[in-house]
Amino acid sequence: MNEKRILHVGLIQQANTADHADNKTRLKAAIRKAVAEGAELVVLQELHNGLYFCQTEDVHVFDEAEPIPGPSTEEFGALAKELGIVLVLSLFERRAPGLYHNTAVVLEKDGSIAGKYRKMHIPDDPAYYEKFYFTPGDLGFEPIETSVGTLGILVCWDQWYPEAARLMALSGAELLIYPTAIGYESSDEEQEQTRQSDAWQLVQRGHAVANGLPVITVNRVGHEPDPSGQTRGIRFWGRSFVAGPQGELLCELGQEETIQVVPVNLTRSESVRRWWPFLRDRRIDAFSDLTKRYRK
Repeated sequence: MNEKRILHVGLIQQANTADHADNKTRLKAAIRKAVAEGAELVVLQELHNGLYFCQTEDVHVFDEAEPIPGPSTEEFGALAKELGIVLVLSLFERRAPGLYHNTAVVLEKDGSIAGKYRKMHIPDDPAYYEKFYFTPGDLGFEPIETSVGTLGILVCWDQWYPEAARLMALSGAELLIYPTAIGYESSDEEQEQTRQSDAWQLVQRGHAVANGLPVITVNRVGHEPDPSGQTRGIRFWGRSFVAGPQGELLCELGQEETIQVVPVNLTRSESVRRWWPFLRDRRIDAFSDLTKRYRK
């Protein structure tokens, strides 16, 4: 077995306002603090520059989208280069007139774009009207090579799909990373809110186990009101976490703004996959029905 490869990962869990400049200023300060504590890879939450705008359907929100490369990749790229880190962004991408994506971007240590991933699974639920804004991704489930490792970047709603995690793992990802924006529905009773939050973490820890890979999930926190007034808004539940390749919790944050650096052993996956050879024993000859809508 090769010598241990320990990667120090910075998680930044932040509450946002409508003031993009202030949000980014606070993010930059948090990134600097994470790096001062040893972070080599820093992961930001989903759509980190502003509010989670998908609570309503409003055509004026499209004005917030930006190209990639664009202002945010230049601004945060300069910071990544200054600090010598790999940085995972989550942006509202304007690909072409009338064509928009929810896109994660990985910046290398020199500030360049190592790669991007366009969110594949797009929800459309009360207070999460993402289909109005985002076209499903077209880049597939391809890991991004970086100087700190091969990153399997997925985004929020992708968390619930084991196929997405598996395809990233089979393509060589060493980590599964999920920028996220998910919270409590205000009308649900407290017990239901707890069940949903626990299920959210549990399914992702299952991806870690099934694929023998660490999982890193970064969620936002705080309350964001519904501009339409139809609901009481979303209270994002935080609980950002890192799970090891057997699903073990290496770190779990609370529901407050937090900066945390977590050491992750990238060589442990080799041992775990030898003990639990799930990838070896896959019955791919019997999986053709996965692409069928229903099976009777």
